Amino acid sequence: MLTIPNAVEEVIKKKPFLEGALVEGLVNLSALARQLKPEIEKKVGKEVNDSAVIMALNRLVPRLELMSAMKFKKVVENIGDIIVRSNLADYAFVNSPTLYERQAKLLDRVRAMKDVFCTFSQGIYETTLVVSSSIVKLVDEIFAEETEIAKTENLSSITVKLPAENTICPGVYYYIFKELAWDNINIAEVISTTNEFTVVIGDEDIHRAFTILMEAKRQVGV
Repeated sequence: MLTIPNAVEEVIKKKPFLEGALVEGLVNLSALARQLKPEIEKKVGKEVNDSAVIMALNRLVPRLELMSAMKFKKVVENIGDIIVRSNLADYAFVNSPTLYERQAKLLDRVRAMKDVFCTFSQGIYETTLVVSSSIVKLVDEIFAEETEIAKTENLSSITVKLPAENTICPGVYYYIFKELAWDNINIAEVISTTNEFTVVIGDEDIHRAFTILMEAKRQVGV
């Protein structure tokens, strides 16, 4: 059977945003203890006092602060180049037998164009297309007979180069997304490869997002 401190730690670590709020000192521990108490009692198999949960939280927070700082530093210090691209549009189409042909046609048309961004991401039921605004009319023309789910313009992107070991380093995406989420930046689309990933966001948020990531790198001395 778990002890109260172990049960508290287990519960908190399953709630990353709560863990982040604790580290930042944004949570009233007494109120949190009352909220967590039923779950803690279930895990330890007996009734517990609010004071016991509060004590466990007080002891846990310094450890969380240290672990969070170490993990964040490890993630951020290994981030490579950060590349910003503006003037993008995002499409979503229902998958169909003809969609592949139209993708091939678009790629053939833009192959010789300079500074054009064009990427596809296929899901089970739909496909996303992110392109430079300069070829929006071309996309509309080629995909006119496909079922369009959504179309969003006035977008920008930030591409982050990741170290080769990112695939075996837990939390790489979480710590970056957390920084953006805490600043209320909405992510319209995520595109990733093995060693880089791109977030697509609204033009109005691009400066803040870039500043947040660069400031994070600066704080760890990169």
